[in-house]
Amino acid sequence: MLKHSAQYKYTGLALFVSLLLVIELAWLHVLQPMENRVADAMLARHALKSAPDKDIIIVDIDERSLDLMADSVGRWPWPRSLHAELVEGIEKQHPKAIVFDVLFSDPDLTRPSDDAYFAETVQAQSNLYFPMLLLNPTANGIPLAQYAEALGITKTAVAEPQASVSMVLPLPAMIKSTSLGTHNVLADRDGVVRSYLVYSDVAGWHIPSLPAKVATGLGYGLPNTNNIVLNWHGRALSYQRVSYADIYNDLQRKTPQRASDEFKDKIVIVGATATGLHDVRATPVDGFYTGVEILATAIDNLKNADALRPVCKWLIAVLGVLLIGLLGWAFTRACKLLIIGVALAGVTIALIFAAYSALNWLWLFTILTPLLFAWVYYLIAALMEYLKERKTRELAIATFSRFLDPRVVQALVSRGETMESMSGKSSEITVLFSDIRGFTTLSENSTPEQVVELLNAYFSQQSAAVFAHEGTLDKYIGDAIMAFWGAPTSQPDHALKAVAGALAMSEQLEVFRQQYGALAKDIEIGIGVHSGQAVVGFIGSENRQDYTAIGDTVNLSSRIEGLTKGIARVLVSQETRDLCIKQSGDAACPFAFIDCGSHAVKGRAQPVQLYEPIKKS
Repeated sequence: MLKHSAQYKYTGLALFVSLLLVIELAWLHVLQPMENRVADAMLARHALKSAPDKDIIIVDIDERSLDLMADSVGRWPWPRSLHAELVEGIEKQHPKAIVFDVLFSDPDLTRPSDDAYFAETVQAQSNLYFPMLLLNPTANGIPLAQYAEALGITKTAVAEPQASVSMVLPLPAMIKSTSLGTHNVLADRDGVVRSYLVYSDVAGWHIPSLPAKVATGLGYGLPNTNNIVLNWHGRALSYQRVSYADIYNDLQRKTPQRASDEFKDKIVIVGATATGLHDVRATPVDGFYTGVEILATAIDNLKNADALRPVCKWLIAVLGVLLIGLLGWAFTRACKLLIIGVALAGVTIALIFAAYSALNWLWLFTILTPLLFAWVYYLIAALMEYLKERKTRELAIATFSRFLDPRVVQALVSRGETMESMSGKSSEITVLFSDIRGFTTLSENSTPEQVVELLNAYFSQQSAAVFAHEGTLDKYIGDAIMAFWGAPTSQPDHALKAVAGALAMSEQLEVFRQQYGALAKDIEIGIGVHSGQAVVGFIGSENRQDYTAIGDTVNLSSRIEGLTKGIARVLVSQETRDLCIKQSGDAACPFAFIDCGSHAVKGRAQPVQLYEPIKKS
């Protein structure tokens, strides 16, 4: 019944923790920040082994470019004629695409000719891509139905005709190119950029991102999702970069010094890494990752179809429930706590390694949440197991203390013995029965209070003698005492200890008589001792059980006690005598045995040879 009760508790706990796991994965997401941190650590390590696409080159508006060009063209923003000259120079090398990470949203009122020059250059090329900035849906924004075609926006079956959106658009010449896409770098709640939108869905209208526009323009396929988890390639500033100033100054030379095919068949991204332009974000691989490199990473992922694919949360939930279920099964099978803990630690390490290895196959396996819930189950179940063991220990101490010396009790409990483990064992033991003579006369001549006080004192002294010789006090039967040696702890010299205990009880009687004088002068005792096989354990009903011994050995010991009257205060059987000699050696035996003859015993066909033990002087 106790076993089934424990099974129900562990099974119920498994169901409860599994339910909490599903709720966390589906709705709460309380552990998501921790999950992100673990995934970030894996991604950062994995990124070190992954090289950026060599066909993507960044023309870098870096600190050096800002310094070198400050004297000749002024401070940033530069005249747009510079960008026009840069485009014309790079186009001579036939790149696949030139992508600007610069938002040309306002006309240069002080240099309109520069804007016109740039517009002519843009219209003359077909592989230029420009960003636009998506703000938010609004009633006062751009009507999507009217400008969708011009902006490359796709209408879906559920598109709302009256939908509008607020956007920051580039100059008209760039809008006419239709090579536009949004470049909105969106961070998670903790401020870290982990993903990139392929397109933005606004009331059923799909607004393409700049990386998606580049990918489709170059003939690369797009994933069937509006969002990709970025697969990072190296830490910040890992993509091949060429200083804007170096390229521009080289184009001004009559005889260029740079390679004439430097940008041939490359995807060229023009953007800034200069810290003064404040275009940096936090990412899993670096706390200061420039926006242009995030753009490069997104284009890289779409070009090579190597964006990460998050494992379905329901599969993670199934894994967590399975893991919790296995733990519940282990606990209901009464497996050792340490073994379960070591096994769970091994599974934890294996799953973390598997999650890290899964990145090689582009799977993002968020494993922390199911593992944490598995450990929560283990810790709660371990606490339950500890409390159960503590309760069992306290019950064992309380139970054993009724019939064993406290030192023996501690030894048994430290060995992990329980009522179940000490039941139904056949052992060779030595049994002692002791009974009071003259108790009836004492009862007639004393008040009930005196009788109870006297018996309590008597039993206390006699049980102390039993415990002093490491005996097990079985029970009090009226004014009789039953004790045995050889169980529950193994005692190779149980016969010697039993006889020593019997003689100590006899000596204790004399002390008792002296203490209580006339009131105890008529008290006499008889002690019978016999050795043999007996069944020892907890015996009784479900509601009450006692640790006792049963069998012929017990019966004969009681019969011998009944024969002591008129013969000797202490009598032992020949089996006990022979065991004493065997257990100590004839010369070393501390007792001498006086032959008291053979005596008929009720229930036995053969007479029993009895001896009176005395201590050797």
